[in-house]
Amino acid sequence: MNIPLIIFLAAFVATFILRIPIGFGMLMSSIFYFVFADGMAAPVSMMATQFLSQMNVKFVLIAVPLFIFAAKVMNTGEITDMIFRFANTIVGRWRGGMGHVNVIASLIFSGMTGSAIADASGLGLMEIEAMRKEGYDDGFSCAITASSATIGPVFPPSIPMIFYALLSGSSVGALFMGGMVPGVLLAVALMAYIAYIAKKRNYPKGERYPVRVFMVQTFKALPALFTPVILLGGIYTGIVTPTEAGALAGAWAI
Repeated sequence: MNIPLIIFLAAFVATFILRIPIGFGMLMSSIFYFVFADGMAAPVSMMATQFLSQMNVKFVLIAVPLFIFAAKVMNTGEITDMIFRFANTIVGRWRGGMGHVNVIASLIFSGMTGSAIADASGLGLMEIEAMRKEGYDDGFSCAITASSATIGPVFPPSIPMIFYALLSGSSVGALFMGGMVPGVLLAVALMAYIAYIAKKRNYPKGERYPVRVFMVQTFKALPALFTPVILLGGIYTGIVTPTEAGALAGAWAI
């Protein structure tokens, strides 16, 4: 019987029962395992030294919390509102317009955060509430919101791509470049599906905005729209590293 493994699993389950944050629970469970494991294969001191030394060498990991911080600032402020209103003036007038707005806003927001969770937690509630007010059923609204949020890990700056580059030694810039076309194609496919369902269920068309309103909303959203241009342009031209781009995103969001 593998006692250390049983202790690990018990400690991990206890984190859910005691409502301990999942990150601390994973750390605590792992420490328990290595404390009770036999031999000197992986003592806690060796694991801590290895972890700290790798963090010092592979500084690209620091980009992850920086992009998460930028997303948090954007969600707390009015940046998500600006993006949503801008997308609404572009495609909101189509049948099933709120569904299309959902996808376009997620595509723009993905170019700033690279995180599906940030997209769903920031724009998601706003998008679902707007679709509910327009008469969309909750199942369709939630499905489109969840699906559009998955553009985040594909479209640059993608956080999973940063981890992949760290583990494989690939170029982060090349991975980001490779994710642009699939991200756009995913958005186009979702919008095609929305158009089909909207026609089938006779979902309403949104308001048609005059050119003046479109120009005003575009002007207000310009700082947010420039975020992916600044980040990706800086990375591809070699002016900044992905880690520095994450810090730049946080500063620009503030």
